[in-house]
Amino acid sequence: MRVLTFNVLTMRSADGPRRHEVAKRLLAALRADVMALQEVSRSPVFDQAAELAGDGWTVLDLPGGDINHEGESLASRLPIVRADELDVPVVDDTEGGWRATALAAELAVPTPVGSVLIVHHRGTYELHREDVRERQAVATARWIEQLIAGRPELPVVLLGDLNAGPDSASLRFLTGRQSLDGLSVRYEDAWEAVNPGQPGHTFTPLNPLVRAGEMPLERGRRIDHVLVRSGAHGPPLGVVDCRLVCDMPVEGVWASDHFGVLAELSPPSHAPGTWRSTT
Repeated sequence: MRVLTFNVLTMRSADGPRRHEVAKRLLAALRADVMALQEVSRSPVFDQAAELAGDGWTVLDLPGGDINHEGESLASRLPIVRADELDVPVVDDTEGGWRATALAAELAVPTPVGSVLIVHHRGTYELHREDVRERQAVATARWIEQLIAGRPELPVVLLGDLNAGPDSASLRFLTGRQSLDGLSVRYEDAWEAVNPGQPGHTFTPLNPLVRAGEMPLERGRRIDHVLVRSGAHGPPLGVVDCRLVCDMPVEGVWASDHFGVLAELSPPSHAPGTWRSTT
């Protein structure tokens, strides 16, 4: 299966209508099965997520969103068996009631993959609030463990604009490099699995929209991620490929100030925790 995460940048910014048309062309060519979209507009007047996905897709929204009808959505062209939402407070301070929000959708994926739980997770963007991102990551990870209780073999793919690089505490926690709040999990980083040592920056000044935007001194980070939950013997889905997409202009127009991440996932030759016959 092919999964994509892509922050499309708000329609209000940087000639949004032109960028939207470019994004539609690029996403159609990727043939993804699932798309996690951020800063996407959805209203009775204009449903950007539905236009980007096209016919035959189901689109679900994460809790939250703002008064401009911009938020995060999960789009799937595969059947959705069930969907669950997370929306809980994690920090209450003077900057205003931080929450952990996520959307989980169990998909019926054709053989040989089978059922997969896709989780679109949101990490707050403020550079100085890694403490919030830590709490959000822990809340989502705990929630996932509750969702799959009794089904530990169910593959889980967590993806989104997590607004944190691989060396941050929240990503170190998610990828099993450290525990937080008494909890330890391990998700395989799809980019690292097939691009070891490569920076893979998804938010970079090489994209002129980054320099023109709200973070003009940005140096470049890999903050958009596809992660696969691992059990004791590794993840039940292997990473066949992972690459940056929407990372070049089309006729002079950049689709967004972010690059997308597209990962192709497939089961291994035999289930983790078992031996394959060698005879």
